[in-house]
Amino acid sequence: MRDWNPAPNAGFLDEWYERDLERIDKYQPQLFYFDWWIKQYVVEPYLKRFASYYHNRAADWNNGAIIIYKNDAFPEGTAVYEVERGQLTEIHPRIWQTGTSISKSSWGYVENQTYKTATDIIGDLVDVVSKNGVMLLNVGPRPDGTIPGQEEAILLEIGKWLEVNGEAIYGTRPWHISGEGPTEVGQGAFSDTTRGAYTSRDIRFTVNENILYAICLGWPENGEVVIRSLGDADSVVEETICQIHLLGSPQVLSWSLDDDGLRIKTPPERPCQHAYVF
Repeated sequence: MRDWNPAPNAGFLDEWYERDLERIDKYQPQLFYFDWWIKQYVVEPYLKRFASYYHNRAADWNNGAIIIYKNDAFPEGTAVYEVERGQLTEIHPRIWQTGTSISKSSWGYVENQTYKTATDIIGDLVDVVSKNGVMLLNVGPRPDGTIPGQEEAILLEIGKWLEVNGEAIYGTRPWHISGEGPTEVGQGAFSDTTRGAYTSRDIRFTVNENILYAICLGWPENGEVVIRSLGDADSVVEETICQIHLLGSPQVLSWSLDDDGLRIKTPPERPCQHAYVF
């Protein structure tokens, strides 16, 4: 990241620092979010002092304290790394965040907005969670604070999906691997509109204790989903499969396991839209 030229002077930085301390003391925030601007060489000493003050005050209040940053403004492991409008290709050892928007091109309200679909956003959410990440989703309200109808509809659609499938997202952890499938997810910032559409062969994994969730990012058209990572010959399978369910469906599923993978017969009716959790 290039530094601004000229760099902000000491008077500006002192005021910026004092204002942040005032916010901490007045509001006791549990999360402090910084944009890319703090990746300036002249800001580094202030960030160290800020982090020390924030975490010490949070300890006094017995509160959590999370700092979100971009690029390499903080050393890895000292704060939560954000990938703006992008993802990672592999499971990250520490929790991370993608900050993205319902809009394809804007963080705020503009006329003639171009939106992502609920399917795209849910697919990215599942991909991010499978890699130890969380999603911060932005909407752009009108000047009067109301959310445009199309954005509200997308949010409600995501909410309907979570009502059925939320247990595969909330409180889960990454599995041994994040997933499988042909669709390539870009690495790094501003890659969230460059990938192809997810398919029924794109599967992501999350786990909660002894429950493994295999999230199929498309509906298998031939009546069968094949999860190749769960084949008998694959070393990632350590536990015995006891039962298999499709979230939102009352149907009893028939399945078989061989060296090529776990084969699950899908019911005739879809329990939801967008992604399907076995």
